[in-house]
Amino acid sequence: MSEIASLLPHKGTALMIERVLRWDETEVLVATNLHRSPVNPLRRDGRLAAVHLAEFGAQAMAIHGGLKDRVAGRAMQPALLVAVRDLSMTRDYIDDLPGGLEIAASMLIANAGSWQYSFAVTHERQIIATGRIAAMARGWG
Repeated sequence: MSEIASLLPHKGTALMIERVLRWDETEVLVATNLHRSPVNPLRRDGRLAAVHLAEFGAQAMAIHGGLKDRVAGRAMQPALLVAVRDLSMTRDYIDDLPGGLEIAASMLIANAGSWQYSFAVTHERQIIATGRIAAMARGWG
């Protein structure tokens, strides 16, 4: 988890991803069980809504960017989430899912100041959410 923390600006319970399973130049696969955490800060009234899987996807995207920057010897670029599109979910809540989640994020577009990724979240090999996320570097433009 400390490697993940070094790749994201998030701290403490705001970290949604626990480990990187694999990654390459265009994709990352990460995993987590933190959707079940009773102290997850995204919970409301004790439940974690599936819409928050977009944040899990955004963190996977940021981890991928951080890993690429690290390998290239560049400082990590802080970015702001600017859009979530085509979000599709198969359920309303995710806190009651018994197993871990895997989040795959694939780079669609990348340039010096903005990125767009697609993502898919699976639980027990079943896709439970998909979407696209766009981010812009802070201070860019």
